[in-house]
Order: sequence, then C-alpha cells, then structure tokens
Amino acid sequence: MPLNKKFIATLGLLSVVVLGAMTSMTTKKPQDEGFKNLKVLPKNISNDNLHKIMEEWEHSLGVHCNFCHVRNEETKKMDWANDTKPEKEMARDMFKMMNKINQKYFSAKKDSLGMIMQSGVNCNTCHRGSAHPEVVVPEGHGPGAAPAPAPAPAGAPAQSN
Repeated sequence: MPLNKKFIATLGLLSVVVLGAMTSMTTKKPQDEGFKNLKVLPKNISNDNLHKIMEEWEHSLGVHCNFCHVRNEETKKMDWANDTKPEKEMARDMFKMMNKINQKYFSAKKDSLGMIMQSGVNCNTCHRGSAHPEVVVPEGHGPGAAPAPAPAPAGAPAQSN
C-alpha cells in the first residue's frame, strides 16, 4: 500500500519537533539551586524578597553591598556567599537578636517562609542610617557616675554645702 506524501511530511515534521524538544530537555541548564550560604534567612526566599531585605539593611545602616560582601577580583563580580568580612557575621547576629526581641517583647508572628511579619524593632530602630551607631549615655548617668540626689521631702529645710 503506497504511503501518502502528506502523511510522510507530517511524520517527518513531527519527528523534528519531538527530537528538538528532547534535545532541549537534555541540554537545558540545571535549575537554579537557590542562594548559597544563607544562615539566618530562609533557604527558599525569593530573589525579590532577598533584594528587599538587603535594601532595607543597606538603607538602615547607610552602607552598600561591599560593607558585608566581598568582590571576587578574578571574576570582577560580588561573591555573595563568601564569609570573609566580619561585618557579615555581625549582621547575622544582629538579625537574630532583632527577631528574638520582636518575638519575646512584641509577640511578632512569622510568615510562611519563617520571616517576622510584624516587628516592634528593626535595624533602623538603632542604626538610623549609621553603620556604627554611637552609644550615648545621658550626662551624669554613665557607669561610675554618682547617683542623682533625691529630692528633699516637702517642708524639709534645704541643705547647703
């Protein structure tokens, strides 16, 4: 029985499409494995959420990415996973401290990623745009300062030195 030319053309075209699809599936890059070296942020955080958090930290501390992250001089790109700079570990510690404060004192709830949804304090609460906020103790109230004299009771004679 002779084969129809349309049938052969259709079969040939279908073969090309199927082979093309199979080739693209086998040569396709492996799916992104996610971010590397996340220790306090959720491993399944989205790129948008990670970017928002990093921008919040950047603005709260008045710094840029290179404050915590190092640049790979060979590739001329930022090496986000590198832990060389101590500022990066400090940021992690401060983030954990902030979360503990919010959970203990402000009953902050976590979202589906494990991130604090509402908080009483954040990085900006203390830093206010400064990477190293100055600790200011009210005058006369620092360590070793003499206690303020108690007010004299009403009707008592005033003391003189």
